[in-house]
Amino acid sequence: MCLGIPGQIIEITDAEAKLATVDVSGVKRPVNIACIVNDEHDVASCVGDWVLVHVGFAMSRIDEAEAKKTLDLLIELGEAQAEIEAMKNSAAV
Repeated sequence: MCLGIPGQIIEITDAEAKLATVDVSGVKRPVNIACIVNDEHDVASCVGDWVLVHVGFAMSRIDEAEAKKTLDLLIELGEAQAEIEAMKNSAAV
């Protein structure tokens, strides 16, 4: 399964190479933004954008509300997964 994680572009680190730093839930990562740059939306205008990050690439821009919903869902899924694992472990005892 491919999963895009929402993050916010906080700085451009190399405009020529289209590299930026993205904050993903407090974790800052280098990301290639070439997929979201075009004639109407240049590299410099990407700071502040919310994006879906997959394997080091910003795959698409999303709005802040969508980013928050996605992050909340991922947290909820993680909590559900932890609960399922706990149930499996208690059943094995």
